[in-house]
Amino acid sequence: MAAEGHAPTSGEYITHHLQHWQKNFSFENAKQVGPVDFSVFNFDSLLYTSVLGLITLFVLWLAARRAHSGVPGRFQAAVEILVEMVDNQAKALIHNEKSRAFIGPLALSVFVWIFFMNAMDMLPVDFLPSAWTGYVASTGHDPHHAYMRVVPTADLSTTLGMSTFILLLCFFYSIKIKGLGGWGHELISAPFGDHWALYPFNFLMQIIEFIAKTVSHGMRLFGNMFAGELVFMLIALMGGGWALTGTGIGLAIGHVLAGTVWTLFHILVITLQAFIFMMLTLIYLGQAHDAH
Repeated sequence: MAAEGHAPTSGEYITHHLQHWQKNFSFENAKQVGPVDFSVFNFDSLLYTSVLGLITLFVLWLAARRAHSGVPGRFQAAVEILVEMVDNQAKALIHNEKSRAFIGPLALSVFVWIFFMNAMDMLPVDFLPSAWTGYVASTGHDPHHAYMRVVPTADLSTTLGMSTFILLLCFFYSIKIKGLGGWGHELISAPFGDHWALYPFNFLMQIIEFIAKTVSHGMRLFGNMFAGELVFMLIALMGGGWALTGTGIGLAIGHVLAGTVWTLFHILVITLQAFIFMMLTLIYLGQAHDAH
């Protein structure tokens, strides 16, 4: 990560850790140019999102396979509590039983999936990136360009991708429940009223609402997880500073204390953010079923 002959500075360390492993659509290593660059994608986020998604499906499949009517074990009891919690929320927000048959399991999967993605932040900051750097160096490539970020929800493209999928589901259920004509009429008649002179303003407000809900849905999760990841990096720097200098016992104590406190607090954060994203998913899909 550093130039030859010296350890990385704090800025170099953080900059390296915030750089994604990016590829272009020819699957060649690439680097993003500008704030928005659709010619590349974050391969590390895609990799961990896919792997954790498969783990989510396996865990839920395993829970369903092991379920029995006798006295439940700890694993089954935990899953039953989670399923009951999601089911109660779904019943309160979505009154169409046929829709709940799909949306309920979807919400449960979203919660577990996001929890697993958020939980990647609990791994030591340099654990997987260092392993990846070592592998790249062993293959004869330049390890200074071995980038790896392991928290998919700290990537805006991941969270906005998920919130956009929820928006598309809202469109689907709006058309399915209300019909294309009914939904189209709703777009131009609410919120100001069903009058031809108000149609453009109603439609504009509807578009603004869709954009605002989608962006805020993804940004809320991203902002909290990105901030948590950055705090862990700063805490790691305290320990790194002590390890490199061999002095400043305060840095070592601060590293341990701050790391412990932030880790305990972050357990609440990663769970709460998964719950909030799930609840907003249910709320937005519930709104798609309701008529204005």
